[in-house]
Amino acid sequence: MSRILDQRILLLVISFSASVQSTKVLSKWKKCGDPECEKAMSRVQATTDYLGPDCRYLNFKTGEEIIVYSKLSRENENLWTGSKGKDFGYFPRDAVKVEEVLIGEEVEVLTKETDFLCLHEDKYNFE
Repeated sequence: MSRILDQRILLLVISFSASVQSTKVLSKWKKCGDPECEKAMSRVQATTDYLGPDCRYLNFKTGEEIIVYSKLSRENENLWTGSKGKDFGYFPRDAVKVEEVLIGEEVEVLTKETDFLCLHEDKYNFE
């Protein structure tokens, strides 16, 4: 009986740590093409395959095209946000090369907690 209880506690701890990781704020600031972060900033091409650590990240293969909508700034400048098809998420900027810049000037804005939530099938996954 004690062993089953230990296993359940371990599963709860693992589940909780995964929830904390997937809602962690990655940066307080981001750069966008407009104050609402709705304009596409650039078109990039993947230079390597990438598989993100959790559901907030965009997975892609070498050669795929991605549209960039924001770039985290200040404490985490390596992560950009973009889409490929209907998939959307974060990815490292050093995994892509810029093919075309679509905006003239970047605007720095505060991030929101909702910037770091997983989106599954058109609904937010609040963990």
